[in-house]
Amino acid sequence: MNFRERKERLNYLLEMVKKGQCISLIQVAEKFNCCSKTIERMIIKLRKDGHNIKYCRKLERYKLIDKKISFIA
Repeated sequence: MNFRERKERLNYLLEMVKKGQCISLIQVAEKFNCCSKTIERMIIKLRKDGHNIKYCRKLERYKLIDKKISFIA
């Protein structure tokens, strides 16, 4: 996989997370035709790039957490 393909896959994975379509590493790995460890490394890369991606056990999917914190006065 070259740099361009990797960047496209990272962007596509980020879009999947934003839209709530990233349910499990295995599901995404099947879609990308790779192993789940590769998807895990891609999520780690997105986190290092500043995206706050967390796995929500309640919703059973990865989600992007907004960094804004609101306080009630």
